[in-house]
Amino acid sequence: MSWITGVGLTAYGKHPGRGTLDLMSDAAAAALADAQLERAEVDGLVCGYSTTMPHLMLATVFAEHFGLKPTYAHAIQVGGATGFAMAMLAHHLTESGVARNILVVAGENRLTGQSRDSAIQTLAQVGHPAYEVPLGATIPAYYGLVASRYIHEYGHREADLAELAVLMRRHASLHSGAQYREPITVETVLGSKSIASPLKLLDCCPVSDGGAAFVVSRDRSNDFAVRIIGTGQAHTHQHVSAAASLTQFGAASSAARAQEAAGVAIGDIDYAAIYDSFTITLTILLEEIGLAARGAAGRLAAEGHFNHDGKLPLNTHGGLLSYGHCGVGGAMAHLVETHLQLTGRAGKRQARNVRRALLHGDGGVLSSHVSLVVERAA
Repeated sequence: MSWITGVGLTAYGKHPGRGTLDLMSDAAAAALADAQLERAEVDGLVCGYSTTMPHLMLATVFAEHFGLKPTYAHAIQVGGATGFAMAMLAHHLTESGVARNILVVAGENRLTGQSRDSAIQTLAQVGHPAYEVPLGATIPAYYGLVASRYIHEYGHREADLAELAVLMRRHASLHSGAQYREPITVETVLGSKSIASPLKLLDCCPVSDGGAAFVVSRDRSNDFAVRIIGTGQAHTHQHVSAAASLTQFGAASSAARAQEAAGVAIGDIDYAAIYDSFTITLTILLEEIGLAARGAAGRLAAEGHFNHDGKLPLNTHGGLLSYGHCGVGGAMAHLVETHLQLTGRAGKRQARNVRRALLHGDGGVLSSHVSLVVERAA
């Protein structure tokens, strides 16, 4: 058995003068304080990666910077799914006895630590080096292609995608740490600048500075521990030109494996934390996992189904679309918010009777999928 015993999160947005290690340190210190642990009690460290310096050996670089001497350290990368993959790894490491308290931490000054062109070019390397990158595609362009096919297949309107952007902004308006809090409407989204048709500016997540961390422990050390009860992964392709389908990805398989391991069904889930780099990402994942019928995600959002006080609260901090996206730490904010919800500490955003949550992350262009099921201690 393993427990998430503490969480830490910075505000996402601009942090001039704060580098990757500084943002990671802020989040890590907050997570350890929440877990009521000292640095000397941390014997495991798992980090992701950064598109700004330092790139290489981030786990051991951070251990030195933060004053840790772990007996286990590891840095991994599966794109946007990395945060949840790190949680899955820490879960298995603690259950197998490799470490007792594992600090999982990520952060990046992605907004202020590099130019816009540098960020675009770096992230575009997700594409195939021979068949995609030379054609000038960007991450939004890849997702725009997927969106066009998905809309054609299932009959979504662009306004349906916009409903999810409006929902995320509504949730972010209740969180003081969100990068964007000003209310928006469907008309605002549809009227925003076209980025990669059919995706508009407000269909896309912002670039952010920020950091996030959590502690996974073998033992329940405090009253705010949340138990990890199931995990799963699925990896169907790396490059979108090699995807077998642009409407069926690995989300359903990954989520099913996590549910099977947890011994729960989709109907047992009462909170959802789903990766939302673009409105089309969130639409596809909600519908493929089974949290919404095909073609229905936007309608359910408009009806209040996913509100913090709705039937299935979703990304109540505002998600990547409005809380912000700082790379690996982006989806980790979903886990931090889930922990706060399950422990009744979400303040104005608090959902009712939240006991069990499903988290799902997507890396690449819907390429790598990682799912977690967590539950509140009895």
